[in-house]
Amino acid sequence: MTTHRIRVGIDVGGTFTDAVAVDATTLELLGQVKVPTSHHHEDGVAHGIVDALNRLLEETGRAAEDVAFLAHGTTQATNALLEGDVATVGLIGIGGGPAAALTRRLASLGKLQLTPGKTLPLVYAHVGDPDDTASVRRAAEGLAQEGAQVLVATEPFSVDRPEGEQAVVEAARSTGLPLTAAHEITSLYGLHKRTRTAVVNAAILPRMLATADLVDASITKAGVSSPLMVMRCDGGVMSLDEMRSRPLLTVLSGPAAGVAGALMQERISEGVFLETGGTSTDISVVRRGKVAVQHATILGKKSYLNALDVRTVGVGGGSMVRVDGGKVTGVGPRSAHIAGLPYACYASADELRDATLTTVRPMADDPADYAVIDAAGGRFALTMTCAANALGRVPEGDFARSDQDVAKAALAPLAEVLGVDVATAATRLLDAGTAQVGAVVDTMISDYRLDKDTAPLVGGGGGAASVTPHLAAVSGMEGRIARHSEVISPIGVALALVREQIERIIPGAGQEQILAVRAEAEAAVIAQGAAADEVEVEITVDPQTSTVRAVATGATELRTQDRAHRADEAERLRTAAASLKADPSRVTVLAGTPAHTVYGTEVRRTLRTTRHPVRIVDADGVIRLHVPDARVETTRVADAPEVLAELVRETTSYGDGGVRAPAVRLLIGSRIADLSGVLDPQPLLALARSELTSRAADEPVVAVLEVRT
Repeated sequence: MTTHRIRVGIDVGGTFTDAVAVDATTLELLGQVKVPTSHHHEDGVAHGIVDALNRLLEETGRAAEDVAFLAHGTTQATNALLEGDVATVGLIGIGGGPAAALTRRLASLGKLQLTPGKTLPLVYAHVGDPDDTASVRRAAEGLAQEGAQVLVATEPFSVDRPEGEQAVVEAARSTGLPLTAAHEITSLYGLHKRTRTAVVNAAILPRMLATADLVDASITKAGVSSPLMVMRCDGGVMSLDEMRSRPLLTVLSGPAAGVAGALMQERISEGVFLETGGTSTDISVVRRGKVAVQHATILGKKSYLNALDVRTVGVGGGSMVRVDGGKVTGVGPRSAHIAGLPYACYASADELRDATLTTVRPMADDPADYAVIDAAGGRFALTMTCAANALGRVPEGDFARSDQDVAKAALAPLAEVLGVDVATAATRLLDAGTAQVGAVVDTMISDYRLDKDTAPLVGGGGGAASVTPHLAAVSGMEGRIARHSEVISPIGVALALVREQIERIIPGAGQEQILAVRAEAEAAVIAQGAAADEVEVEITVDPQTSTVRAVATGATELRTQDRAHRADEAERLRTAAASLKADPSRVTVLAGTPAHTVYGTEVRRTLRTTRHPVRIVDADGVIRLHVPDARVETTRVADAPEVLAELVRETTSYGDGGVRAPAVRLLIGSRIADLSGVLDPQPLLALARSELTSRAADEPVVAVLEVRT
């Protein structure tokens, strides 16, 4: 009998489409299926999505009406750009006088290279007066006759004055083509970069619209009434309507699904996520409970697309070892999959009889130093997975597990050539592969200022066991493989939060303007299905670029229900003490709300200085926030404005760099309101007051303040 509704996550990969069902209340994995991605079906990838959904419902014994949440991630937009399979863009530049020269230069966007020898198909037309409807229509119709399949309107300073672009879009509707205005894609200054981002978005728009319509119709036909969500490249999900207008947000969303799974399922607040497949490892960071994002590079150019900061290394579970002069000289980038060879560790003992080592050139352009074994059963590749199994680093029940004795037998010919025992040969193979991954991990730890002593390595993907355990062992870092690592990406899709980011360039932004950007981001996620009481908005004000950024995240209604697991006081204390690297007897409870407990200790640095590191632990026993040195105060909503004003006054620093208010986080109800991105005391206090709106006067508020130096 069905006791709970389910959340469904579907990850559309290049080869397979994976789907999972997660209990909407306990978040327990209930079932998983894998079907071939239906690129060549008349309905495209939509057919595979529905096929996966139907099989998943059958396997779990659920009905379509039990689906409370359905989301999918897709590589379609990424593949379209990689393969050059895009629509011809008709770009309408707007402006007279000097502005005309600026916009006419945008015709050069047609030189953007998609693939070797293929550039972005773009045709350009210019209008001087956007309110001259007849001229605009002639320009739009001319572009359509030249082959344009989608239109983009762009004008200098449209961020501040969007009326011109809006007028052109309205007048061009007579063409019947999909339309977009550059300011709708991003509201940041920089005509060329803003237009380039809008043009790339438009190039994939028709294809993505067709897929969205097919998927929507197919899901509805299947009887699912919950709205369909789509994975974004920054680790959240958006509504299908949002995807229809901004399909570019799905580019690079593949790696984002995996780290979202690590963030939500593994509940890591600070650490490095390694998603390892057969050929490569994607490395990303979770810092202070959030994925690390940056403006993405697309078609070789920086864009205004905020995407997961993911760095890829060509080492995966299937990467082959390279040998020369009796030494291991490297691992990869060629993998057994591309070479068309089976992994030696998955052969039978009989197939490995009479095995001898030889080196080959897997592909015509490869060096001839990739090691393989020729045996009774044929030719086999020696891979990272083979070495991990030989050393017993692949846990019981793991997707990549093989018989350890068979893996040792597979490595024996390599060990003989190297003149060492099998364990040493396997170690050298893994050392060579993980060294490449480790170098990138070290760089990202430095870039994001993570504490290497407390930030764990979390492995996901089918090849996780071939990289993460060994890297953890040689680096001394804590390491673990995520539960259900082989389907961590669709789990991430199923558990992802609704997310929206609003950016505005506002020189000298005052508190009213900052609050308006915050309200816009909050309203956007609520409109897409997030529960209003659970929305969290992080505000950042960059005084150097005058950029006000609001990132809103929120759970849908069924994600806000009570979780099955709740950690007791002793478990939460042990977790905090381990993170603080302190004996539990030296860790104290500084404050708390029903949802969070604040733990702290003292670390004496010199005779005169003492740090007060803090950890905020939620009811599940998960550390939600690390602060290296903080002041913690408890008050209540009615008194909070006055108390916070005094605290901010006492902890604001002044210097050559200007005024720097403390980094403030407020614990209110079930939320952590992160106000650390605001440096100016007055907007900071205004945002704090907005977080207290509609709260009961006697409700507790915990302020955690980190003084900036």
